[in-house]
Amino acid sequence: MSDLAWVPRSCTLPTRERPLRAAEWDALFSERLRSLSRPRPLHLRLDLAGGPGVQERVRDLAERESGCCSFFTFTTAPGPGLVGLNVSVDQAHEAVLEALAVRAAAAGEQR
Repeated sequence: MSDLAWVPRSCTLPTRERPLRAAEWDALFSERLRSLSRPRPLHLRLDLAGGPGVQERVRDLAERESGCCSFFTFTTAPGPGLVGLNVSVDQAHEAVLEALAVRAAAAGEQR
């Protein structure tokens, strides 16, 4: 998925770095995504297969994403064999969260 038109103007990541960051998310989702749900319109829940270094990888990526897109709130919740990643946004960025959910689902299906 190379179309980054959904990235909001409020994102401060330099344009040339955006495809690289998207590729990091895509790789994580394609390798680790086990399930996703939308418990509320402004909340996305991703369950990722655990393993050595996975929680650190998820936290690092989420921290870097929060640094350029401050409208995201990421929390992780380790579980047995899984790393839960919760993603929340404000009302103004609901479409961005939906685009992330679609991207995650598409990457996860490529397994």
